[in-house]
This record gives sequence, C-alpha cells and structure tokens, in this order.
Amino acid sequence: MQVTVVGRHIEATEALKQYATEKFSRLDKYLPKTVQVVITLSVVKKVHHIAEAVIKSNGLLIQASEETEEMYSAIDLLIEKIDRRVRRYKEKLVDHKHQSGKAEMSASSAAEPGERIPQIIKTKRFDLKPMLPEEAVMQMELLDKDFFIFANAGSGQVNVIYKRKDGNVGLIEPAR
Repeated sequence: MQVTVVGRHIEATEALKQYATEKFSRLDKYLPKTVQVVITLSVVKKVHHIAEAVIKSNGLLIQASEETEEMYSAIDLLIEKIDRRVRRYKEKLVDHKHQSGKAEMSASSAAEPGERIPQIIKTKRFDLKPMLPEEAVMQMELLDKDFFIFANAGSGQVNVIYKRKDGNVGLIEPAR
C-alpha cells in the first residue's frame, strides 16, 4: 500500500503524516498490495479541519471526506468511514463469488444489523443530446436537478454535470 499525505492550506507535519499512515495501514488486510492512497488534509478559516482520502486500485475507487474542529479527530472519523466502505466492498465481492450459480440471498440477511444495502428500484432511459458543458449546466438549472448526464459535443463522450456543496458545478469526464 502506497500512502501519500498532502497538506492544503496547512503544513502536513511529520506527526500528522505518520498518524494518518498508521491508521490507513490497517486496511492492508482488505486491499490488494497495489493500492494507492492519497490523503489530503486541509484547513478552512482555522476552524474547519478537513481530511479527505482517495483509494485507487485496479479500477476500484473509494473516496471519503470528514470535517471536524480538530485534524486528528477528522482523520479518525475518515478512517472509520473508509473502513466501513472497504469492508462492504469486500463482503460484496465474497458474496458475489459464493452466489454464482445459486439463488441470490435477500439484501437484509447480507447486511449487518441496522445497515441496509441499497438496491436499484427504478431505471430510466433517455436520449443523450450532444451539447457543450455550459449548455448542460443551463439545462440542469432549468430542470432543478442536482446532476445532469449529457453527450459532450466537443469530445462525443458521455459526461456528468453536478452541483457541488460549495455552490459551484463539477464536471465528470471519463478517462481515456
């Protein structure tokens, strides 16, 4: 596991780097050896301490973010959230391997007590109109939605425009 700790608007001290690396090293038993973990530590207005993590491995992408008033507690909450997500991912892989050729277990019996596994309950189909990202933002605003899927007129690929928590708009493009 390759762990990189980066500071944004804060100097990531050696103690912070070591603390975060030690916390994330406990995920070794769940993840393959070729995992890249990027932990970004940032401070906003000296009050909001934010810890974000992105885990990449063989097409797997897990990311999470936590915000508290103290950096060490933000890292602790972040590792708990990431740990839950990684365990859930591994359980789904194991369940999927055991269930090949068998009838599927009910979602409630596969989940931990008090935890519900989301299921697809509705499917929508629609035509993707080629448009520029600026047009897609306008369309998203007109529809009063949090995201909008469109065919990018410039690249011809499927893109997603989404509203961010900070009030701005994000664009998701597939990697080539």
